[in-house]
Amino acid sequence: MNATQVRNEWSTIVDSVIREKPRFIKRTRDYMLLSDLNTVELLLEPYAFTAEEYLEEDGSVTLSLDQIDLVENEIDRSSAIKKMASAILEYADDYYSEFSYWSRGERKAHIPYVLKALVLSDPDKIGDLLQCRRGES
Repeated sequence: MNATQVRNEWSTIVDSVIREKPRFIKRTRDYMLLSDLNTVELLLEPYAFTAEEYLEEDGSVTLSLDQIDLVENEIDRSSAIKKMASAILEYADDYYSEFSYWSRGERKAHIPYVLKALVLSDPDKIGDLLQCRRGES
């Protein structure tokens, strides 16, 4: 669809995106996708948050996220997961607020994880999806 048609039929187009399917929109040389969040969540499903888990000498647990350079330490595994999930969402919010800056260079690969965190928008949901494996000391 071209952008002029979308602009003229905005309500109808939005209803069709929510009830039927995503829409591809063209404006001069630019292309975009208009979609509902349920579809976006499905598209991002393969992107998992995974972390190395380390048991420290003091008994605390350190998690090191694989996808984004985040490390959190807490008194136990459950607390570390909660803290990491909150850190992921905070990072996603910061990244998105300065998207034009952070989405370039090395951090461009973070985009699907940032979008996933923002779509989930709940540290508990993010924590439930966080997959931890034992790290080697």
